[in-house]
Amino acid sequence: MMLSATIAVLAAADYPERPIKIIVPAPAGPILDILPRIISEKLAARWGQPVIVENRPGGANLIGTEAVMNAAPDGYMLLVAPPGSLVINPYFFPKPGYDPSVLVPVTLLAKLPPVVVTNSKRPFATLSDLISFAKANPGKLSYGSPGASSAPQLAMEQLMRAANINLIHVPYAGGLAPAERDLIAGHIDVMFDVVGNAWPLLQDGSLRALAVGATTRLPELPDVPSVAETIPGYVHDEWFAVLAPPKTPPEIIDKLSSAIAETLKMPDVAKRFGTFHVVPGGSSPAETAAFIKSENARWRQLSTTMGTKPESK
Repeated sequence: MMLSATIAVLAAADYPERPIKIIVPAPAGPILDILPRIISEKLAARWGQPVIVENRPGGANLIGTEAVMNAAPDGYMLLVAPPGSLVINPYFFPKPGYDPSVLVPVTLLAKLPPVVVTNSKRPFATLSDLISFAKANPGKLSYGSPGASSAPQLAMEQLMRAANINLIHVPYAGGLAPAERDLIAGHIDVMFDVVGNAWPLLQDGSLRALAVGATTRLPELPDVPSVAETIPGYVHDEWFAVLAPPKTPPEIIDKLSSAIAETLKMPDVAKRFGTFHVVPGGSSPAETAAFIKSENARWRQLSTTMGTKPESK
């Protein structure tokens, strides 16, 4: 055991000695892809080794996540994951094909404030207005999402159950952008978006913000209440976490976590993250593990409420 510990410390001291690959389980282009690229540039300059972002989309984040699950535990392949990979798929897919609990948390990369948005021409200015309209006009409102069991779809499902309303779900392939386009065109009525995506459309008046999913109001949208102000106890956060393959030595995990946290504090990085209206992370491995554990419990409770039957846990 002492020999193994010594080897791990020496490996961490020399790490990294070759290129690092960051797997993003999504196509190129969205915020999930952009933020790791910002970080990778800084880490490459810091360590003098290439840090490559590789997109492996498909299977509701399963393909990219499984690649990291099966990688060597040496810190040379990492995963940047949204909630779906870690705390949603195990409960809403019958056989996700992997156990995300064995991935090793490194740090939270960012939190992305979610917001309930509607077409600005719709006859509701607040979330209470939407709820009242939905109750008075059952079956007439629809909402968009990136697909069944995606975080935005489940967040809206949670909201509907809490408010005792029923909206028609319209799933879209290709992320949030296709739903946004149909929301602007008036083909759907409402959706959960993230502020970074919706901001230009809120500014030009195409969309109206009804409520934010975070527990408190956002500095960017001080006049927009949280959902919890209408539905007490409601919370929905979008976030990205950095994780390593199972059994990656803690010495390497700590080195990665510290380097990413220091990178996120750099003024130019914080500024670039700010342009996407995301909150930089930088939590320790233990803090990240505790956060994921709490999110895991929250989604498991929702899956129980909805009557899904996860394969495990």
